[in-house]
Amino acid sequence: MLPGLAHEQDLQLDYRINEHIILVPAGQDHQARLETTVFQPNGPGPFPLIIINHGKDPGRPSLQPRDRFYHMAHAFVARGYAVMVPMRQGFANSTGSYHDHGCDMTANGYAQAEDIKDTLDYARDQKWVDADHIVIAGQSYGGLATMALGTEDLQGVRGLINFAGGLRDDSNGCGWRSSLVSAFAEYGSQNKIPSLWMYGQNDSLFGPELVSRMHDAFEQAGGRAQLVEYAPFKRDSHGMLASRDGQKVWLDDTMRFLQKVGMPTRMLYKVPEPPQPQPTNFASIDDVGAVPFLSENGKRAYQEYLTKMTPRAFAVSPSGGWCWAEEGEDPEARALATCSAKSDKPCRLYSVDEHVVWNPDLAEKAAVTASNTPAPQPPVADTNGVPSQALGSTAPVVN
Repeated sequence: MLPGLAHEQDLQLDYRINEHIILVPAGQDHQARLETTVFQPNGPGPFPLIIINHGKDPGRPSLQPRDRFYHMAHAFVARGYAVMVPMRQGFANSTGSYHDHGCDMTANGYAQAEDIKDTLDYARDQKWVDADHIVIAGQSYGGLATMALGTEDLQGVRGLINFAGGLRDDSNGCGWRSSLVSAFAEYGSQNKIPSLWMYGQNDSLFGPELVSRMHDAFEQAGGRAQLVEYAPFKRDSHGMLASRDGQKVWLDDTMRFLQKVGMPTRMLYKVPEPPQPQPTNFASIDDVGAVPFLSENGKRAYQEYLTKMTPRAFAVSPSGGWCWAEEGEDPEARALATCSAKSDKPCRLYSVDEHVVWNPDLAEKAAVTASNTPAPQPPVADTNGVPSQALGSTAPVVN
């Protein structure tokens, strides 16, 4: 067990794609342990492997939740791949310390790449991994680290994929844009592995002009990188990879790239999608007055929820509690978990995406069951949630 297991995971492991968590040795003398999510097909393998590397949310890395890249993992397992998503040192429940080199983006990328290299070394020793067919991908800070790792000769690694790679530092005096260009020039001069880069036109962190500078610097220094600049994606393309709808953007170009570098792309398994709540005829989605239990404040929140992107979910409680979540992974589970943590009565989903899923009969049965169960101790926390934006997802908004 990791010391303390810093925070509870809201998202359940998905048995459909054999999701489980392992601890990967890393760092000096392999004293650190990286909390690593693994997905894989049924059977012993060996399977081709993709390692997907996460970005950095605002705030303390230790408070960042476990990344899964569930939608991408689902697509790769269906094609016979094993998937590893390591949380680097200091992030989530991984031990060790987060290594920060300030505005030196070159050093930041190299430092984070060390944990990816340790994950790769571990993977190559596993019997369920085909050590000759590996690809490494990364989003945001993970994309920068992936390209830094590509300066090494990595046996069995056929290609690198950079999704919106980079790192932003708005501290005083930090010329992070120029520092990023310099970092990619350095990585390009030492580049050993071909790469695919994907950036959206409405990326809030790395706009088209900066992306062009980074890519030009990388290629002019000798690096091999195919750049795909795709159309605006929802409100911010920086979170495209975490979105359920992102597959429409990244899948075709990624499969073509993998074919070029000798990685498999054929669909091998039909992996079932997670079950979804069924629409009911309780009310129309935009009928704010029909939502049960809500105060005037809650009704205003539901009105705001109706402006949010899909995937989205709204949960309510007989005590008047509510929560909505949008985008990212499993907004239904996130909305329910956060609502339940703030309420002394059970929460149920009212709407999902464009449909009302509320069933008053089921809700009444749940309330009766709860009335016969000892009430949990209320959390010591402010019950008025404050919206916060994380890279790739929106945190649940609660009352």
